[in-house]
Amino acid sequence: MSTLTIRPVAGHIGADIDGVDLSRPLAAEDVAAVRQALHRHKVVFFRGQDLDHAAQIAFARQFGELTYAHPHDDAPPADHPEIFTVDPRRFEERYGKGFQEEYRKRRYSYVDGWHTDVTAAVNPPAGSILRAETVPAVGGDTQWTNLVAAYQGLSAPVRAFVDTLRAEHRYGGGQRVEGDSEYGRRINDNLLVAVHPVVRVHPETGERALFVNPVFTSHVVDVTAVESRRILDLLYAEITRPEYTVRLRWEAGHVAFWDNRVTAHLAPLDLDHLDVERRLHRVTLIGDVPVGPDGQRSELVAGRPFTADHRVAVAS
Repeated sequence: MSTLTIRPVAGHIGADIDGVDLSRPLAAEDVAAVRQALHRHKVVFFRGQDLDHAAQIAFARQFGELTYAHPHDDAPPADHPEIFTVDPRRFEERYGKGFQEEYRKRRYSYVDGWHTDVTAAVNPPAGSILRAETVPAVGGDTQWTNLVAAYQGLSAPVRAFVDTLRAEHRYGGGQRVEGDSEYGRRINDNLLVAVHPVVRVHPETGERALFVNPVFTSHVVDVTAVESRRILDLLYAEITRPEYTVRLRWEAGHVAFWDNRVTAHLAPLDLDHLDVERRLHRVTLIGDVPVGPDGQRSELVAGRPFTADHRVAVAS
């Protein structure tokens, strides 16, 4: 019999799931229970797990097929092309020590950093699974927000308005990445650009969710630049309201599994001045093409769908 238990941890989002060992295949009823919890709570947490790359991949495959590690990562772990390692030191080795400072310069408001994974693709990942290997004793928390609750928090006239809108998503968002750095060349040589509905209908639950984020959304289409900025600022203020969020204090072995179609998340911003190590590993589930309330699907502008056979171009 199943020993799985589910305990909500915040008012709008997040639940702990206990009584399950993710290193072993789940029973069919437990897979169904986790999926149902994900639909209800948007992000679920498994604490104190003992997983390696292979076990993390095997767990994830019970919920769908996996993408390649990341659209710009040409060096995932050997024999595990699905794994994307989140480690600031690794990013500095790849892009140079000025990478983080350049990223900070592109920020234009306090909400920058909130994002939904890879929405520059025409088929953003359906879900992401992140496990902690090494985390600092202080700092390094991740936050998630419920984009369904954010949509429902808008007044009825504003909901009706944003239901009609579409927006472009690309790496760099409203600040296009210049190609004169290693990071810029990698972005532009592996270009992904898509136009998505501003409100997305979840393909399994039918819920409507805001589908814009400061990291990837460049502008609302068919409106002026000033109007786009005002609309996006309104929606960003809504999706980052504290009451829609949950925060995880990581420990080694913790695993977070979130529905990428109805959440955004914020990586930690409190570690840059600390000499600490933080290494986590992520896999992502291949996603479907978003559909808006009017039934219109997202449109590919540049690149190709993000799947398992993704290839990264690296400039010589």
